[in-house]
Amino acid sequence: MSVCPYGRRFFLYKWADFWYIPLWNILKKAGMEMRPNMTIREAVMEDLPRIVDIYNSTIEGRMVTADLDPVTVESRIGWFHEHNSNTRPLWVMTEMENIIGWLSFQNFYGRPAYNATAEVSIYIDASYRKRGIGKTFLEEAILRAPNYGIRTLLGFIFGHNEPSIRLFKRYGFETWAHLPNVAELDGVERDLVILGKRVSEKHNS
Repeated sequence: MSVCPYGRRFFLYKWADFWYIPLWNILKKAGMEMRPNMTIREAVMEDLPRIVDIYNSTIEGRMVTADLDPVTVESRIGWFHEHNSNTRPLWVMTEMENIIGWLSFQNFYGRPAYNATAEVSIYIDASYRKRGIGKTFLEEAILRAPNYGIRTLLGFIFGHNEPSIRLFKRYGFETWAHLPNVAELDGVERDLVILGKRVSEKHNS
């Protein structure tokens, strides 16, 4: 049993790689509506086209990703296989089996000394944004990261993406780096903010 940010308890059940979360109980107190049949599970290869669709839907807004043009499913196959159930999972949230968002844990810098640090990324279908899904994903990431050997979570967020920065800071992430004018989107230079949070500590002998 966990405690949601609105002070109401909710149950989280796990069968193999499948979670059932009664999200509507969480969001009802916040005055939001969400249907009761939403689940979080680990992604499978058949989910990749939908994962790519959601990712591509964020590109035009120029707030979430540094890609400037849509990516293809084929170009993301290698990225998909970089995830695994033991240390770097890839989750999808579904409603009536339709994928409405996804979360990934990715390696930071790709060197063994950083194995306990992971970047977390969240992408949500446009029809389901501002409904608390990002909050639920981030809560689960913080809660379950230590199970994957992760002690530090990072978020790489454009400086003008204020909603995402507020979300991460709400859950205790702090600004660990501010890189000014390192990205250019449609001729406008943008900052990159790196937010970090320790989710568990190593007990040295």
